This record gives sequence, structure tokens and C-alpha cells, in this order.
Amino acid sequence: MKRTKKNAPVSRSGRFTAGPGADVAQFTESVSFDWRLGRHDIMGSMAHAMMLQHAGVLTRREQLAICRTLDSISQEIRDGKFRWKRELEDVHMNIEAELTRRVHAGAKLHTGRSRNDQVAVTMRLWLREEIFTLAEELGLLQRALVGLGERNADVIIPGYTHLQRAQPVYFAHHLLAYAEMFKRDRQRLGDCYFRMNVCPLGSGAIAGSTLPLDRELVARLLLFTDLKGKPRVTQNSMDAVSDRDFVVEFCAAAALLAVHLSRLAEDMILWATREFNFIKIDDAYTTGSSLMPQKKNPDVAELVRGKTGRVIGNLVALLTLLKGLPMTYNRDLQEDKERLFDTADTVRASARLMTAMLRHTSVNKEACRAAASDPALLATDLADYLVRKGVPFRKAHHAVGAVVAQAERANKPLNRLTVAELRSVDKNFGADAPAVFNLEKAMAQRKMTGAPSGKEVRKQLDRWRKTFAKLD
Repeated sequence: MKRTKKNAPVSRSGRFTAGPGADVAQFTESVSFDWRLGRHDIMGSMAHAMMLQHAGVLTRREQLAICRTLDSISQEIRDGKFRWKRELEDVHMNIEAELTRRVHAGAKLHTGRSRNDQVAVTMRLWLREEIFTLAEELGLLQRALVGLGERNADVIIPGYTHLQRAQPVYFAHHLLAYAEMFKRDRQRLGDCYFRMNVCPLGSGAIAGSTLPLDRELVARLLLFTDLKGKPRVTQNSMDAVSDRDFVVEFCAAAALLAVHLSRLAEDMILWATREFNFIKIDDAYTTGSSLMPQKKNPDVAELVRGKTGRVIGNLVALLTLLKGLPMTYNRDLQEDKERLFDTADTVRASARLMTAMLRHTSVNKEACRAAASDPALLATDLADYLVRKGVPFRKAHHAVGAVVAQAERANKPLNRLTVAELRSVDKNFGADAPAVFNLEKAMAQRKMTGAPSGKEVRKQLDRWRKTFAKLD
């Protein structure tokens, strides 16, 4: 049975004699996922109502009645009592229909506004809060990394290239590498926030409005302002309603963040193996096997690593969505929200769980010490010894390579070769050459900025603590 014009959803104009078919309504609805924008849609509507009153479209009484009712609807949404209706398509029409049912003046609220600019401003308001929250989560993650490093400031482990032992580093130095990564992630989120924090409301469907709308007033009310409090509004109505750069930029920053989380998760997975045995993750953040009773699996870290794929996929989906759209708004853009929501939810959860897992991780200092005591880790130091004797580095590198081969043939660790054996390769080796293999002295010599000497690592830990103190 066809729906008549009388029963058509409020979003359909007098142009239509009937509502959409049931299959079309089900295919096109978005309220099943965009309901979470409800509070932010109401924020935008309240600011719009205040501006309409300022412009003379609403009386003061009408504006107050609209805002009071919107506030009541917002409370119902927070309490989970608001009834969302799929036949009203989306979050915006659901709220407007309920407002109009309760307040006669609610029918005036859409004056000078389109769902195109309404969606654009609502998404910016929602994402603005998400960026703040995610940045806070990353700050807690950085604190967890620094805290674990401080608790194990004297622990040295092998650093790896190609997953092969390379040179010794302090465990804290390794963790601080991730703190630096997440610092850049927070900076990228800040950059995204700045470019996003521009108000599109007032752009209408595509070409603004003939009514005397005060866009700057709305921008100030919604805090779309610069550091000096000056309102920031979009400068082209067509771009304003079709722009989803801010969604893509956030998802790109989130994808790189997810990659960093995945790399950290991979290190923890490796370190927790019996083969490495560098760390122990608390039972609360691991699982067992349904068959093998001895197993303790780092499932949280593995899921963080695995969820990176969906975050990267969301970014690719958004770019593919946008690549062929003509100006300006197209219904395809409805597909941006699920990708955005999923990305925000996933990276926040991943960061939060990684923080908790780090706080419940202990270090096996004995296993770390045994691994770091491998004298092969100081082969480059042996080459540097020759450089100090005036040997060109390439020649020194070749000589130490020959020493390593000699040790392998003799089935000896490097530090067990005699001075005579060293001199058989290069006469520049002196009686003091074996002292190169003193791990503590070798670490102390790595004292330039950013290097992993004990002194420098403590300096970096202190720098991070001072940074946190400024934020508290």
C-alpha cells in the first residue's frame, strides 16, 4: 500500500505525492548509526535559533521555547529515553519532527538552513570532542610508556634491525621512541582540529540564503573561533556543504596512529614470548588456550595489531567514496559517518587498552641483561675503536667483519678473542681493545642528544615528566 502525502516523512516536500517505498526507506535511513550525533545536532540548532531571533525571524519567546524543548530532548537522548524513528531517515529529522510536535514555533527552526550545512556543522562539533578525548587518551598512553621506562631505567636490551640483534639500548629508550611517535600523532590531531574548526552553518543547501543570517554570531556561539576569539566561517558555500576533508584528515591521522599502536603491540608480543622473555603481561590482559593449558596469549596486543587493518580500510573507503563526486552535496556522503565512527571508536579503545596493558606489564631484568650481554652487539664499538686509532671507517668496518668471522670459526664470542687474534686481523688493535666490550662503559659513551646513554635516557625521562607536569 502506497503512503499518501499526508503520511509522508516530514523531510519530503510538497513536491512528492507519496513517501518512499519501505525498501527504499530502509536502504536510505541513517538514524540507526547517526543517532549518536543527536547532542551535537541540538547544539547547532540552539545556536541557529539564537541567530534567527537576532535576525528577527523568531521572537524572543519562540527562541526560548525552542531552546528549552531542545534541551529537554537532549536530556531524553542522554537518558536513553528518546524514541528514534527510522521512517524519519536521520538524526536531524527525528529531532526536528519531535521539536515541531512539542512546540509550534519549531517549524520555523529550519529557516535559512539545509540538512547539507546542518550535517556539516554537526559532524564538526562531534569530531571536535572526539579529537579532544583521543588526545587525552594518547597523553595517558605516553605517561604509561614513561612510567614503565622509569621503573626499569637501568635495564639494557638489544636493539634490533631486520629483527636481528644490532646494538644495545636502554629499555626506556626503546619505549620513549613510541612516546615520540604518539607526540607526533597528537600534533597531527591538533592540526586536523585547527583546519576543521570552521563553521559551515549558513551555507544552506549550496548557495547560502537570501535572509539576513549572521554566520559570525553562530560561529562564536559554537566556539568556531581562533585563539583571539575571532569567528571562523567557511568562505565558499559550495565547498562548505561538500567538504569532508576534515573527516579524511582525521581518519588519516588515526590510521597512522593505529600503525604506531600496532608496532608497539608487535614489540610487546615478541618480548612476551618464551624466546625473548623480556616482559610479563598481567593475566588480566592475556588469555588462555581452549586446548593447551600452558598457554598465555597476548590477545589484547594482537587485537590492537589486528584492528589497524579496519582503520586503514576506513581511510581507503572514504577516499574512494569522495574521488568521483561532482560538486556539491551528494547522498553518497551519508556513507562517511560509519567509517568515521568506527575509526574513532577503534583507535580510542586501542589506545586505552594499550595504556592499561603497559601499566600491568613487568620486566624480566635477568633475561634482558643476558640478551644485552651478547658481545656481538658492540661490534660497531670495536670499529669505532679503530677509527680513534686513525683507521678510515670503511677499513675499520671491514676489519671488524673479519674479526667476527674469525670468532665464528673459532666458536668463540667476540670478547673472548685474544689481543693476538685481534692483531692478526689489524695491527692497530692494542692491549686496551678488549675493554670495548664493557657494556656499561659502552653505553655511557653514547651521550649525544637522542642517544641511549644512561645519562641521556634519564634526561629524556625527566623532560617527559616536566611536559606532563605542565599539562596537569
